Amino acid sequence: MKKLVYLSLLLMVASLLFVACKDDSDEIKDPGLVAGKGKLLLQFDNVVGKQDLVLDNKTYTNSLGESLTISRFNYFVSNIKLLREDGQSYTIPQDSSYFRIVESDPKSQIVSLNNLPDGNYSGIEYIIGVDSLRSVSGIEKRGGTLDPSGEMSGDGMYWAWNSGYIFLKLEGASPQSSASNGKFYYHIGLFGGFNQKTVNNIKTVKIDFGGSKAIVKGDSIPSVKLYADVEKVYNGPNPISFDKNPSIMADPVLSVGVANNYKSMFSFGELKQNSQAK
Repeated sequence: MKKLVYLSLLLMVASLLFVACKDDSDEIKDPGLVAGKGKLLLQFDNVVGKQDLVLDNKTYTNSLGESLTISRFNYFVSNIKLLREDGQSYTIPQDSSYFRIVESDPKSQIVSLNNLPDGNYSGIEYIIGVDSLRSVSGIEKRGGTLDPSGEMSGDGMYWAWNSGYIFLKLEGASPQSSASNGKFYYHIGLFGGFNQKTVNNIKTVKIDFGGSKAIVKGDSIPSVKLYADVEKVYNGPNPISFDKNPSIMADPVLSVGVANNYKSMFSFGELKQNSQAK
């Protein structure tokens, strides 16, 4: 009787293994998109509503009736994923997917995405800021645009005291500012914390190319313009008063409000299809 039960168990196990192996062999696995030789350009155009952003010499007004001039506007864009019309997507290798956009540096506003697979791309997805994993990685993994001691030091986009990146920095002046120098400073970061928990202000945005297709094939190099509206940062669903809050940095409530404002600051502008000169 025991032998019969044992034999039955063996047959059952063998049958399950056979079914599992059959399922694995019959499963159609998506190999995913692999790198190619294509190229796509992103142009970040910073604006204030429908006006071009002009540093220092132009006065704007917020939704609370307070006037302002803007002296600095910087932000990080990272973890870029290109979306195709066939439903597939291509994720830019992470080591090549960190960009710091600086209004005072026009060169920083043109981002070149290289080694792309051919295809028709209909949208894009990315993070505003720097992901938590890279934020806590060793300095050997944070070179180039992420190097706190390199060229970024002039922009001050890193908190040495908080071991984290500033995702977005907006600075300027307002006659309504309650700061003694009449300035305002909004430095928003925080990725959830390393040694201790913080709020997480990492925001992901997804933008459709408005029905246009960025065709990456052969010598065809599409250029996609994306608008970043500074007005959304201080107006948004959580309007900022320069009188009440001239400085917002690591505050666990106010910083979240600003981050929720700027997550909607991006929009599609236009798409041009260019050919690479031979």
